[in-house]
Amino acid sequence: MRLRAEGLAHAYEGLEALGPLDLVVDSGERVAVVGPSGCGKSTLLGLLGGLLRPSRGRVLLEGAPPEGSLVPLAYVFQDFALLPWRTVEANVALPLEDRLPPAECRARVRAALARTGLADFARAYPRQLSGGMRQRVGIARALVVEPGVLLLDEPLSALDAQTRELLLEEVLALTAGATLVWVTHHLQEAVRVADRVVLLSARPGRIRAILPVPIPVGERDRPAALAELARLERELWELLREDARRAETALTVGAADAAT
Repeated sequence: MRLRAEGLAHAYEGLEALGPLDLVVDSGERVAVVGPSGCGKSTLLGLLGGLLRPSRGRVLLEGAPPEGSLVPLAYVFQDFALLPWRTVEANVALPLEDRLPPAECRARVRAALARTGLADFARAYPRQLSGGMRQRVGIARALVVEPGVLLLDEPLSALDAQTRELLLEEVLALTAGATLVWVTHHLQEAVRVADRVVLLSARPGRIRAILPVPIPVGERDRPAALAELARLERELWELLREDARRAETALTVGAADAAT
């Protein structure tokens, strides 16, 4: 499915948080969104996914969803968002309830758990899992509905560096061919996952630059590719640096004002 934002803008109680901006994510394309703290990255994802109502503009989904898809969009959240009283399989089954016959629901859940390496943990509870395993449950819950577009809001930010690296490789494999919008504050992560990286300006977030990543995802571990990815990361940082400094100063001043 193709995702289109036209003149999209959002304000919180009169404070302009995002936009206006225009963005198109083509079917099967991976787009990463980066920018300074407070620029509206998560707000943009909420607007694209229908969790927030835009102050101005609109979001359009174009084209038919994949065969077997139950929803046009699915989310992976940074804080896992699992129900602690439900088992792994029950958390993954949640978006299927009241949508499918029980037998089909069970079959889909088993397939999603197998794809994400969770089959042996189906009866476990979230408290019994590591952070990486919990996020894997969140990914399985998103994949089980076979969405037209997958939206990921800093899905690896709550993990330690080693777990994040391992899970990043798994997510790239699991979402091959999917239409994907991935919000992250890690520039290295952005250039590894995306076909294009969208850089937002400081609040209100507007599109400051769009950098294509011309290397196929499956070839990005080669030495020449790694050098090019590092160059793109440096280019992003040079574009982002001043806005990031201003955003950090504004946060520090705001915290000092709140304390007085």
